[in-house]
Amino acid sequence: MDRFMLILRMFHILLGVFWAGTIFFLVFFLGPSIWALGPDGAPVMRELVRRRFLDVMPIVAGLTIVTGLVLYWHLSGGLAMGWIRSPFGLSLTVGGVASILALIIGVTGVRAATLGAIRMTAALASASEEERGPMQAEIQRLRQRSAAAGLWVARLLIIAVATMAVARYM
Repeated sequence: MDRFMLILRMFHILLGVFWAGTIFFLVFFLGPSIWALGPDGAPVMRELVRRRFLDVMPIVAGLTIVTGLVLYWHLSGGLAMGWIRSPFGLSLTVGGVASILALIIGVTGVRAATLGAIRMTAALASASEEERGPMQAEIQRLRQRSAAAGLWVARLLIIAVATMAVARYM
């Protein structure tokens, strides 16, 4: 393997570990803890947003996918169907597709719903008493949407990590 591919593979694995590990921690531990705190969890979410967590994660995921696509292109000899249909190729293909779906759901589900809930929570302070009930119901709906989407992202990343980890042995 040439030096460029070695470095690219290293970056792909490091980015993927960061992406998957962060999502697993968020979905299974941090998110449920924040939601269990109700309004007291809002400062944690605001701090994550201030630190640009919801902007950084899609970039990390995107870089993971881009480096993976370059590796895939190289390994497949320019998308040779014989290689893609091999057990090794199929395993990497399934993992790659799962990763791409995870990114899409992460951005359109988790990120969008979380940002919506944060905006509505901020607007809640200046809302009239009449508006608060429907706004709180919408915040709860957005939180549930974010949590459900996050669980799908975690499941897809489990598939991606597992298929890529065993691909060489297929």
